[in-house]
Amino acid sequence: MKAGFEMWDYIVFIAYAILILGVGLWVSRDKKGHQKNAEDYFLASKSLPWWAIGTSLIAANISAEQFIGMSGSGFALGIAIASYEWMAALTLIIVGKYFLPIFIEKGLYTIPEFVEKRFSTNLKTILAVFWLGLYIFVNLASVLYLGGLAIETIMGVDMMYAIIGLALFAAAYSLYGGLSAVAWTDVIQVVFLVLGGLVTTYLALNTVSGGEGMLAGFSKVLDAAPEKFHMILDESNDNYVNLPGIWVLVGGLWVANLYYWGFNQYIIQRTLAAKSLKESQKGILLAAFLKLIIPLIVVIPGIAAYVMVNDPAIMANLGEVGMLNVPSAEQADKAYPWLLQFLPTGLKGVAFAALAAAIVSSLASMLNSTSTIFTMDIYKQYINKNANDKTTVNVGRISAAVALIIAVIVAPLLGGIDQAFQFIQEYTGIVSPGILAVFILGLFYKKTTNNAAIWGAILSIPIALALKFIPIPVFEPWMHQMGITAVLTLIIIMVMSNIQNKGKDDPKGIDFGTDLFKTTPLFNLGSIAVCILVTVLYCLFW
Repeated sequence: MKAGFEMWDYIVFIAYAILILGVGLWVSRDKKGHQKNAEDYFLASKSLPWWAIGTSLIAANISAEQFIGMSGSGFALGIAIASYEWMAALTLIIVGKYFLPIFIEKGLYTIPEFVEKRFSTNLKTILAVFWLGLYIFVNLASVLYLGGLAIETIMGVDMMYAIIGLALFAAAYSLYGGLSAVAWTDVIQVVFLVLGGLVTTYLALNTVSGGEGMLAGFSKVLDAAPEKFHMILDESNDNYVNLPGIWVLVGGLWVANLYYWGFNQYIIQRTLAAKSLKESQKGILLAAFLKLIIPLIVVIPGIAAYVMVNDPAIMANLGEVGMLNVPSAEQADKAYPWLLQFLPTGLKGVAFAALAAAIVSSLASMLNSTSTIFTMDIYKQYINKNANDKTTVNVGRISAAVALIIAVIVAPLLGGIDQAFQFIQEYTGIVSPGILAVFILGLFYKKTTNNAAIWGAILSIPIALALKFIPIPVFEPWMHQMGITAVLTLIIIMVMSNIQNKGKDDPKGIDFGTDLFKTTPLFNLGSIAVCILVTVLYCLFW
């Protein structure tokens, strides 16, 4: 067993890189006699089929945060972290049935654009600036940092060089081709992502079982670490502050999920690029089913790594390689990169390609959405209202490049963060409750006014910070803080709206009939199946 890459690993990884770049540049080419316009670049010509939407949603979502951050959380706290994935499947059903019909009917390019149509340009600009900051300084930077950490751990490459390499790889096709290049390469990325993830899961469980196979390994992991297989944590658990028991099911995690899947530009953008609403809803359904299996490839390896590290006999069999970059309670995020060291030659390249696919696809998606928001909501609004398609596309490319450069500079500064997945969720949770409240009331409460929405969004920040830093034990779990902030913001907006309009509907309130939310029998049956499967999983691992 050897650490690092060998010839066949390099061959496999280089073949993956050539395939992704080749497909990305091929679908990016301008068709004969047609110059790429804004709809082509930012919404893939509104031509995506359901299977491309579903796989692209997963590829955009699954990144280093999951492969490395969620595996680290699996190592530290166990299967409970899978709540993010399994509850996301339920959230996707809600988004597909109740949010998408309104967004697609409005013909949106960006989520801030909905805010302008429903409220005002001022509020749209406030949120656009917020999202740009979040994407650049939190999302892009954290994905680059975690990806750099993985490459440094596995290959010994200096982290800064690894970060720059990942940035250049993502930029090579996404900056030129836009959403079309991102979405179609995501179809390939998901294949690598799932297969490579399953290979790592198999290896980890097979190692635990002493070569007796995956099922025997899973059984041994269950026996060796039963405390890691509880979805609902008890208050006595050290990790209760991150996943507060039953409140995960009925509290703040709904805020995080509805915000992320319903009103997050780099996620929702591929659904807006569908051929039709029905096609988009089928894509959402596919993504929901894929979400159910993600914990198998990102959480179980982390738990297996925990068992391996704490079993002297297994560690002795791993030899010198097993002692390199060993994960610990203080450095749980090393769990997944540590496991990759033990893959045989060739498969190590496949698994690393899967990790790279997760990182690069998310980077490409975030870059495209960052450029979309800047170009459509800032540049065309305030700098050049009459910009033609050529100028718009070029500005999109330049803004994405600038965002990437800033993220590359910021990424190394995130060093030392443990359980990065939880860190990202916690600090995004300071601002997401206010944004969610604005959107939910904007969509479904006709009395909501622009002034009330602005004040609600602004006041939600000090409310969240007060709950975070005032030492009240019942508010210690940050999911409680998110849930309470969201409820208080909803109340503030509703009260202010009723005072301002004296109980009357706002002129910009959305009128829609129940027919808008009718879905096909396929979507309905698929949604029921997802709900049943989630219920069964929770019953098995309660």
